[in-house]
Amino acid sequence: MNVYWLEQTEADVPAQNDWLSASEAVCLDAMRFPKRRADWRLGRWTAKCALSAYLSVPAALEGFREMEIRAAPDGAPEAFVGGEPAAVTISLSHRSGAAICAVAAADTYLGCDLEIVETRSPAFVADYFTAHEQARIAQASSEDRDRLVTLFWSAKESALKALRAGLRLDTRSVIVNSVVPSFGHNGWSPLSVRYVGRRLPEDRLSQDSLAEDRHHEGLYFGDHVFHGWWQEENDIVRTLVSAPPSDSPLPLEVPEHGVDRPCKFESKFG
Repeated sequence: MNVYWLEQTEADVPAQNDWLSASEAVCLDAMRFPKRRADWRLGRWTAKCALSAYLSVPAALEGFREMEIRAAPDGAPEAFVGGEPAAVTISLSHRSGAAICAVAAADTYLGCDLEIVETRSPAFVADYFTAHEQARIAQASSEDRDRLVTLFWSAKESALKALRAGLRLDTRSVIVNSVVPSFGHNGWSPLSVRYVGRRLPEDRLSQDSLAEDRHHEGLYFGDHVFHGWWQEENDIVRTLVSAPPSDSPLPLEVPEHGVDRPCKFESKFG
């Protein structure tokens, strides 16, 4: 199975808002704080650039207006084109003026996260990590500690997004099983995260019951392992997990289009 990804920065986002749908423009107007507005615009722009490439939708102003990223009742982003649900699953993350969007087929459980490598306190580690994870962090060298804490935290965030629960769940319920430190294909290295909680029924749920489960409680997998990938570049850690497991994430190539500023994929791994 393939999962695709795209990263954008605030510099890539057009100054005008005419690429937003009508309802998105209303949502933006209701936001008071400049940082919140900037983060929200960056996330929508990144998602629309990714969808344009993944769905082969013409990268033009009209096409971007037809796309809409809505928050589901559980908070997860969902993509619509022309008012209809798009046949995709997406995940979004943004931090410090950069955003990443992961895209896969509609029947995929998907989560991605982007984090800056920075020092996190011993209290943070004690509050959010399992005893086993704390022991692994304690064994790390001083120069590797911040990187390892950031990687573990990002992997947990990705898994919680794939569960459509986010930080409503205890972060210690998702356990980083393994990370491979060497770079693999496309600059990504494997990781796995195990979740222990209420088991998803083995038989396929109906679409109505699945939607109700997602919207009210999040989707729980029981003792389930999410397989995924991670990479680090310039003190930025990216993680991505999915069920079913994916091959190494593939960068999206976005064609030049008719909105004010072209989407760009800026990574040495592209």
